[in-house]
Amino acid sequence: MDKLRLRHLFERVCTGALSFDEALHELNDLPFADLGYAMVDHHRALRQGAPEVIFGLGKTPEQIVGIAHELARTGQNVLITRLDAEKARTIREALPALNYHDLARTATLEQVPIEPLGKLPIALVCAGTGDIPVAEECAETLRLLGVRIERLYDVGVAGIHRLLSRRELFERTALAIVVAGMEGALPSVVGGLVSIPVIAVPTSVGYGAAFEGMTALACMLTSCASGITVCNIDNGFGAAFAAARIFHAAQRCDIPASTGGTTKAPQFNITQTTHYRDTADFLSGPQLVHRCTARTESGAYAHRMF
Repeated sequence: MDKLRLRHLFERVCTGALSFDEALHELNDLPFADLGYAMVDHHRALRQGAPEVIFGLGKTPEQIVGIAHELARTGQNVLITRLDAEKARTIREALPALNYHDLARTATLEQVPIEPLGKLPIALVCAGTGDIPVAEECAETLRLLGVRIERLYDVGVAGIHRLLSRRELFERTALAIVVAGMEGALPSVVGGLVSIPVIAVPTSVGYGAAFEGMTALACMLTSCASGITVCNIDNGFGAAFAAARIFHAAQRCDIPASTGGTTKAPQFNITQTTHYRDTADFLSGPQLVHRCTARTESGAYAHRMF
């Protein structure tokens, strides 16, 4: 149950197209449905703007099918992460409409149009080809959340000129998600080049001393590029949701209500401007500041930088 479906339900009651008892019946499973092995959270889309996501690892195909059926029954789109190909084949026998994305190890069941989130896309940056599965998990999650992306893959620090040749990408994006294994240095490099938020995702790619991602994680957590957000190892899904939260916050700038009369909902506009602090900053290239502007009925403006 999301806000749009709940609004539609209320409108049907108001117009007499649906009786009060019928509406109560549709709300029986709000906020959750108890399947015995899972408590499916139907209220999550109302709270967070996206329905519950199924984590496939550790669940049996039968359990995944049961949870997916319950989510789909209420008209929600379904996203399954960490799903291997063999398990996906079994699940598709029960859910033929399921789309499996092998590289991302995700599956989707899309029943309703995806509402766009954010006016600007996200830069999805990947250090090496071996990191792409984590990046694609992030990409599929962002797509289901309604966020547009621009991919920039295989631009790790071993050939930093590849990244620098594409700096213009960061001038047209609102946020950067940077995925890297090995020593995990790429998010620090990107964080030193841009003013937009940077979300770092360490991967388990690397030789012995990479410690299955622990080295990259420690590197990102101790980055000298200030303000980088770091997700768990191989957690492209978590990075996507962190980005979506930032976009939701940007759309909810705190605007004081106008005094007197009826207050209309603020109108939001996200723009990007170029700022140079000094000559050295000019020579190093533009630093973009994204501004969320809201105008109230009285004509007053409020801004929040992000």
